Amino acid sequence: MAAATGPDEADEAVRGTCEDASVCKRFAVSVGYWKDPYIQHFVRQAKERKAPEINRGYYARVHGVSYLIKAFLQKTQCNSQIVNLGAGMDTLFWRLKDENLLPRKYFEVDFPMIVARKIHNIKSKPPLSKPIMESHSGDSLLIDSHSLDSSRYSIVGADLRSSSDLEEKLRKHSLDIHLPTLLVAECVLVYMTPQQSASLLKWAASTFPVAMVINYEQVNMRDRFGQIMIENLQRRHCNLAGVELCSSLDSQRERLLGSGWDNAHAVDMMKVYSFLPQADVKRIEALEFLDEKELFEQLMQHYCICWASKDSSDLGLANIDF
Repeated sequence: MAAATGPDEADEAVRGTCEDASVCKRFAVSVGYWKDPYIQHFVRQAKERKAPEINRGYYARVHGVSYLIKAFLQKTQCNSQIVNLGAGMDTLFWRLKDENLLPRKYFEVDFPMIVARKIHNIKSKPPLSKPIMESHSGDSLLIDSHSLDSSRYSIVGADLRSSSDLEEKLRKHSLDIHLPTLLVAECVLVYMTPQQSASLLKWAASTFPVAMVINYEQVNMRDRFGQIMIENLQRRHCNLAGVELCSSLDSQRERLLGSGWDNAHAVDMMKVYSFLPQADVKRIEALEFLDEKELFEQLMQHYCICWASKDSSDLGLANIDF
């Protein structure tokens, strides 16, 4: 087992996962798995090729999460807000704007250090800053090294392990608790202790009367393959503090129901892959030869998308499904 690491070192290792994910996404985009004209402005091109099973995994993740987000925006007719937790270098704001699907406001939250880097990129690259200016109305746009606030897009540096700190900062940036709210967490909760993630999920369920949460992360982590995944991350001083909640699809559903959400679903990524539009799946499967079919399936069975909602306005959030 890896040597114990201090809190700062552990946080640094988690910040490193943001870089890894962005580099993998940029590589998959460069091969043609999906279109994202914005990611190149945030992250360097990978020095070496990524394995086809990794590229297909990211394809399923991006499309699966995006499908649920768009279903939420459709149900709320974009009269809603999105809070992207641990957003890293995610480009969803720009892609939604291109599709005319922006919610009333889009918030991103991450470690202050990651936020500072993202803001630096936005300030120095017109393809990123222009869409923010175009969607902005009203008073002057607020921007400093650790936060950006426009009328439609906000980036906040905060620690997700403290719900009170998070809420205070979001409210400063005009979070409206009465608007239907979608919270998105991709490989975020697993780096928090079960108590910390429960507190975040309970805060969200008790703060917003109409809300949905999407969580993408590991599952089935008690088997041999899951153990190898954990050991590989530990070698890089990356500790999955919340991995006990990733033991099964049931444990993922139960954690959401136990945190005050009214209904919850969890589906492994192999299932999600089979639900995606099959003509496009055929197209991407022709991009690269996949030698390790079994490895791909095992990987996909160890990640899942979970989502839950509470809907006092009867918008039909409970019916959202693949």
